[in-house]
Amino acid sequence: MRSSFSSWDNLQVKTAAPSELFRKLPSVDDVMRGPSVGSLAAGYGHDSVVDAARVVLGRLREEIASGLLDADGLELALSGLAGAVENELRRALAYSLRPVINATGVILHTNLGRAPLGEAAIEHIRETAACYSNLEFDLEAGARGKRDVHVDRLFRRLLHEEVKTTEQRSAERARVPVPTQAGVSTIVVNNNAAAVLLALNTLADGGEVVVSRGELVEIGGSFRIPDVMAKSGAILREVGTTNRTRTADYERAITERTRLLLRVHRSNFEITGFTEQASTAELVALARKRGVPLMEDLGSGALFDLRAVGISGEPGVLDSLRSGVDIVTYSGDKLLGGPQAGLISGGSELVTRMRANSLFRALRVDRLIYAALEATLLAYVKKDHDAVPTLRMMRLTKKAIGERAEALAARVPAPKLKVEVVDGESILGGGAAPSSVLPTRLLAMTCEGLSADELAALLRRSEPPIIARVEEGRVLLDLRTVFPEEDAAVAAALNGIVA
Repeated sequence: MRSSFSSWDNLQVKTAAPSELFRKLPSVDDVMRGPSVGSLAAGYGHDSVVDAARVVLGRLREEIASGLLDADGLELALSGLAGAVENELRRALAYSLRPVINATGVILHTNLGRAPLGEAAIEHIRETAACYSNLEFDLEAGARGKRDVHVDRLFRRLLHEEVKTTEQRSAERARVPVPTQAGVSTIVVNNNAAAVLLALNTLADGGEVVVSRGELVEIGGSFRIPDVMAKSGAILREVGTTNRTRTADYERAITERTRLLLRVHRSNFEITGFTEQASTAELVALARKRGVPLMEDLGSGALFDLRAVGISGEPGVLDSLRSGVDIVTYSGDKLLGGPQAGLISGGSELVTRMRANSLFRALRVDRLIYAALEATLLAYVKKDHDAVPTLRMMRLTKKAIGERAEALAARVPAPKLKVEVVDGESILGGGAAPSSVLPTRLLAMTCEGLSADELAALLRRSEPPIIARVEEGRVLLDLRTVFPEEDAAVAAALNGIVA
């Protein structure tokens, strides 16, 4: 009697053993000898092509070992080996730092690079980077100069002419000469944490710094004020409670060891309810009475009046200096709208001491930052606020954003993608004015067969990547932070997803 399995045995397809498939794989040298692969070395470099070939062959070995690749599949893969090597080269040698479209509505999105630079700043970087410059050379004297003069002159124009310190106001009332140190100077380091570190080390190394418990903040990247203070050599003297700190608390803490009073901006959070905080005017008066400098870490630090766009309660650099604060530290790539930098503005005598600190050289910035910062400040001097993208985005009206959103929605007729234009809110980001919002219009989307998270992931894989928000089962796009020239790319990506 024949086995009932005999017909099945005759139909069985002989499957190659993994060892046989492994033997069919070429060596890296064999791959390199192929004319299609060998020619890639001229454009990518021999070593890079070798590395790519190893990666491709390694991937094939993994697929064979896991049973994902049979003889027919391997034959197909080997026929396209040159193309696979070239694709791997493109992937491996592509820039990791890439432009993305920020459709989140967060203007100063830290993870997306904060403030985008204006055209003038980009052009000034280009012309400065491509050749030598007078970074530290005095063209008039024909001798070494100081790199901070390129922006200090503009900061003086923006700050010094409008600021009168307590000493100046008192001198004017008494009709006595104003001391030269009452002028305002500014120096630049690589970020605001560095600015705080330099200021504390210069003014309070080995001495005490009095600060409210409610201001011992931690911001992104585990940056904590107490840790920075410890690195600076200053000794923390915390006063008051988390929610209530009075002027008297500061005064009781002042001793012969006190070197500085410190106020810190509450970045990314606020305290409401049963609270009390000493006003800036009260701290200025106390500092003058006890002969101790007052420093304020503003964090964001606006040179633009945010009340013009409906944002209140966020102190600007001018507000602090006009109040008589001695030293103000703030960021260049937040509300100022420039490059990453830490800025220290204040009394010339105190700033001169910081410039003489050896830490200043370790923390200083290069010519590209100065070029971008100089161009950004010139826009402020000219009052050309729309030349600074951050300010332009803040000034956009809900109506203007809504018109763009409606136009973009009309360009996405795909039936599987449901697009609505709805009311929403944009935020400043970067720790600035955490409770303030700007009214906007949003593109709210759902897609048949895809969850909101899946749709957002597809947008991130588009070219360029589009970063959106996901809320209540919908993908939200806020065109406030999308440049108008990027609208076409957004429409193309949406149409491509559902094509």
